[in-house]
Parts: sequence; structure tokens; C-alpha cells
Amino acid sequence: MSIEIKIRKNEPVDRALRRMKKKLERENIIKDVRAKRYFEKPCERRRRKEKVMAFTQMLRRRYAE
Repeated sequence: MSIEIKIRKNEPVDRALRRMKKKLERENIIKDVRAKRYFEKPCERRRRKEKVMAFTQMLRRRYAE
């Protein structure tokens, strides 16, 4: 999977970089790369997912009122 950003006519490079970063963020590429940087044991992965689920449940209960 490759990301391709074409620089528009008279567009500054920093603006093109910003567009590329936003595209990477939207497609969760940076998140996946950071997650796969180190091996995560299955029990750690399960614990992390349970922690996220508990947090979302807490938020749902808090804002359901």
C-alpha cells in the first residue's frame, strides 16, 4: 500500500506534507506502524482491548443520561 501525494502548482512543500500526514492519519497507517513496532503478547493485546472497551462503556454510561 503506497500513499501518493501530488504537489499542486505553486503549492508550498509544507502544505503538501500536511496533506500527506492527514491522509496517513485518516487511513490509520501511522497507528498500525506504531502498534507493530514491537511484538505484543496475546495477553497484553487482550488486556489493552479490554481496557479500551471499559473506557468506552464508562463514557457511554456517563453521557447516556
